[in-house]
Amino acid sequence: MVEDETRAVDTAVMLAMRRSGDLSPAGPSWLPQAAVDVSALGGWTVLWMLSLGAVGYLLLTRRRTDALLIAASLGGASLLNSALKVVFDRSRPEVTPHLVEVSNASYPSGHAMLSATAYLTVGAMLAHAEPSRRARIYLLALASLLVVLIGISRVYLGVHWPSDVLAGWCLGSAWALGIWIVAQRLRGDTARPESNAG
Repeated sequence: MVEDETRAVDTAVMLAMRRSGDLSPAGPSWLPQAAVDVSALGGWTVLWMLSLGAVGYLLLTRRRTDALLIAASLGGASLLNSALKVVFDRSRPEVTPHLVEVSNASYPSGHAMLSATAYLTVGAMLAHAEPSRRARIYLLALASLLVVLIGISRVYLGVHWPSDVLAGWCLGSAWALGIWIVAQRLRGDTARPESNAG
């Protein structure tokens, strides 16, 4: 990232999402607003509201360890993301006009990293409590789809290089996996029994 070795590929991907003449967003007229709406699902406010809601529920149901892990998941990922933005200090792309306001550094994408951390952690914990294999697959697939759409929306809106989003996905997924491994160790369950329900 420091030497911008990904700039050519990043630029090509960003331009592919815009019309060649005026660099306006490609696609139907409703797509830019849809991208803004999807992007908001990876925003700081939404993710913290989701996580605090999950923590409150887990505390009410006396699952204190899971509550602590969800809080540590998003809190730790937020601190790591902020530190990496300071270290790399990558400028936002100016290849295409920005469709939303942004202020901090570009790398890694906070929306991609924090949404991967939050949605995959919550999805995995919900799936763990679900006896049906089909339902577990559905929950994890839904969480993964949300993460992918949020990341793509950031590139479409012109506020992140694709490599920012890819790094965010990788870091957030790794962080969520680390939290999941800790949760499994604390529970002492390395494998869950299969159910015939699904």
